[in-house]
Amino acid sequence: MSSTQSLHSLAFRVMRLCRPTFHVETPLQFDPCDVVVGEDLFDGDSSSDAHRHLLRSQFASGDSSSSDLTYRNRFVLSDDSDAMGLPGLLVLPQSFGAIYLGETFCSYISINNSSNFDVRDIIIKSEIQTERQRIMLVDTSKTPVESIRAGGRYDFIVEHDVKELGAHTLVCTALYYDNDTERKYLPQYFKFMVANPLSVKTKVRVVQETTFLETCLENNTKSNLFMDQVEFEPAPRWSATILKADVHHSEKDGHTREIFKPPILIRAGGGIYNYLYSLKMSSAPTKVEGSNVLGKLQITWRTNLGEPGRLQTQQIIGNPFTRKEIDLKAVKVPSVIILERPFLVHLSLTNLTGKKLGPFRVWLALSDSKEEKTVVISGLQRMDLPAVEAFESLEFQLNLVCAKLGVQKITGITVYDTMEKNTHDPLPDLDIFVDSDL
Repeated sequence: MSSTQSLHSLAFRVMRLCRPTFHVETPLQFDPCDVVVGEDLFDGDSSSDAHRHLLRSQFASGDSSSSDLTYRNRFVLSDDSDAMGLPGLLVLPQSFGAIYLGETFCSYISINNSSNFDVRDIIIKSEIQTERQRIMLVDTSKTPVESIRAGGRYDFIVEHDVKELGAHTLVCTALYYDNDTERKYLPQYFKFMVANPLSVKTKVRVVQETTFLETCLENNTKSNLFMDQVEFEPAPRWSATILKADVHHSEKDGHTREIFKPPILIRAGGGIYNYLYSLKMSSAPTKVEGSNVLGKLQITWRTNLGEPGRLQTQQIIGNPFTRKEIDLKAVKVPSVIILERPFLVHLSLTNLTGKKLGPFRVWLALSDSKEEKTVVISGLQRMDLPAVEAFESLEFQLNLVCAKLGVQKITGITVYDTMEKNTHDPLPDLDIFVDSDL
């Protein structure tokens, strides 16, 4: 490219626009008063500050740091704020730096005329090329730059929200008239890599009807990340609740803490933070086919000096499950059940498919164990139910009786489709407490 560049009057210079960083000096400084008289000498004395400043001034009077090349007092704490190691100076970036997914890439581009004559009618284009797409950032085709004088330059700023990982190329081109009225074309390419600032690891566990999603965020950058928001957006038919640890009693009534909630810090170079969500599926059936997609995470953060970043994860997949045709649930179970007296259990049968199912037959299946069942049907051992339309529900009652005191289980309530000749999964066991009538 150097041989081609020598034939052109123009050349691009690209500088990344980044916020400066704090210049940190050696923070291991000490107060000379503590060395001489101890740090607790003036505790409780109203004149302690005046005495301390007097001693400091005496040490400073003998300090000729302007001419002392040994810097023997460079660790002396002349002011309380000096212990932070921040002298109030900012340092501009010394390199192009790392670029991370979710950030805004901002660059200052200067096109310089290094020739001894003016160039005219310059059409400037700047675009970002990735493996998937090309994004135009600047295009002056409709309003070309009239001229750039000899030794002059034309400057502009481009911004791009980084949404892809891997290799990126900033392509800058110029089409212009040279001194010999020849139309020339100058392309220049600036390549950079985009890394992932966060590693997102998830674990899914199912406990009865609740799905727990554990999310671990790991900081892969060299700066601290202050998490503004980590929000889980559930898929349709799912609802999500974030679970948090119990706070200290001193923070429960802190209204100010709720308004000015501090961001969560994930430290540089491998710091982690965990989030836990409780997910439940809606019981109302829909015409959308079920899947094991749980949802996705929306993550926003800021760095040390407030530079924002934003990521959206891919869809998080839960444990695979088979699509049920019907949903059998217990709607109401009596709170008080008397030994050997009949009681009613209210049940609901829901058709989860888009077609008509049934008629059905309901009974209590025998248990696999040799133990005698303590809860049986009172009356007819089988109940016939009509067909259920698509996405509709049917409520019915079973008349049961229990022959044993204490905590018992209602097991084996089974539904059989007489049309499809198909036996569906039984209702999960129901715990009941049986009392005597005395």
